[in-house]
Amino acid sequence: MLMVQASLDGILLGILFALIAYGMALQWGVMNIINIAQGDLVILGGYIAYTIYLWGIHPAWGVIISPIIMFFVGWGLYKLVINKVVDRDLFISILATFGIAIVFQQLMNFIFGADVVVAQSEYGTTMLFDNSVTLPNSKIFSAFISVLYAVALVIYMKKSRLGRAIRATAQNARAAKILGVDTEKVYAATFGINAALCGIAGALISITLTLHPYVGLPYTVRSFMIVIVAGLGNLPAVAVSGMGLGLFEEFADYILGTEFRIGAVFMLLVFILVYRRFKLSKKREYLK
Repeated sequence: MLMVQASLDGILLGILFALIAYGMALQWGVMNIINIAQGDLVILGGYIAYTIYLWGIHPAWGVIISPIIMFFVGWGLYKLVINKVVDRDLFISILATFGIAIVFQQLMNFIFGADVVVAQSEYGTTMLFDNSVTLPNSKIFSAFISVLYAVALVIYMKKSRLGRAIRATAQNARAAKILGVDTEKVYAATFGINAALCGIAGALISITLTLHPYVGLPYTVRSFMIVIVAGLGNLPAVAVSGMGLGLFEEFADYILGTEFRIGAVFMLLVFILVYRRFKLSKKREYLK
């Protein structure tokens, strides 16, 4: 039953991680930018949901309100900062978004304080296997909403004019621009969509886990790890990688203890990077 509990918890959380990673994969594939502020955008979206909770509105409405606000936050960030680092060296984008992350952390600390907070959804708990396994309904709700928004985004990317422009720009930005695509608008919309996905995920985290101004980095690391394992533009692989990471975290939590949970994630990232580096070096040797 302990393994069943850890597996179900890991899969439900992994679906949420996959939603965050899909936003990173989208803007990375289109704009060639690694967004170090990804996790901080998630936490900002969570604080928006927490704010409406303080106003007496159920925090579940955050999955609608937060992405709308975060889309314009992302659009504004692109106009102010990101447009100056597009088509530049990848390291420049890392430095720029790292600076954005620090600014967001300090702003959230100043506005909301340093206390750990959570928006109480009061969704209750589902009991399985004669009460041996307990699943918070907030986690089930989060997984359902994550899948719903992911499917909606895939349909939008395939059917809408902007979605087709985004896919064309991702394949070849210069050719798309020659054919009349406004790549500047595409880049701004892409970063806005990424921020909106972070807003959805943050709203779900506010009712599922906890919020803190400085807890964004682990979500950035999770997203980065999922993307480098799954690859860019591969939503099924992102979903599988996200659930795999969720399972890894839960089992690390049960086996090593909660205090080593995030440490295990960082160690896994190091292992993956070393393995990918070794694999690429072997491939280059084979090509020679």
